[in-house]
Amino acid sequence: MRMIKSAVVLGLAAGIGLAGSIAQASDDPIATRQAIMSSVGAAAGLGGGLMKGEIAYSPAAGKAAIATMNAAALTFGDYFPAGSDQGETGAAAAIWENPDGFSAELAKFADATSKAFEASGKDGPADVEAFKAAMGPVFGSCKSCHETYRKKN
Repeated sequence: MRMIKSAVVLGLAAGIGLAGSIAQASDDPIATRQAIMSSVGAAAGLGGGLMKGEIAYSPAAGKAAIATMNAAALTFGDYFPAGSDQGETGAAAAIWENPDGFSAELAKFADATSKAFEASGKDGPADVEAFKAAMGPVFGSCKSCHETYRKKN
């Protein structure tokens, strides 16, 4: 039970941290999108742990991961203005070279997270299988976008 509470707290802390980071970085699109991606990374870690059985599944933890991803999807694309390709960023030049392609990937991400959020209901997916069904397309969207629009490490 303690592990479940820790997972939920992690997800909620990521969302709270995201809000605070965005407020501080509102004039810096790179910092803002990095803060958003940090929350997505925390939600992905939580979601992956739930899917692999490393973290005991609970509907609340599943809902926290999905809600964080959905919140990011609703705003993330707003932080790629012209000129924000310079500096410390993991964003690939392809974002500005192919804005229509990047917009299409963002739309896929928003669609996947919206469907996962809707499927999760008020209390979150009832079991880990329902969570996997909801989050699988979200993770697929992340992977697809990162293949082209994220700098290779």
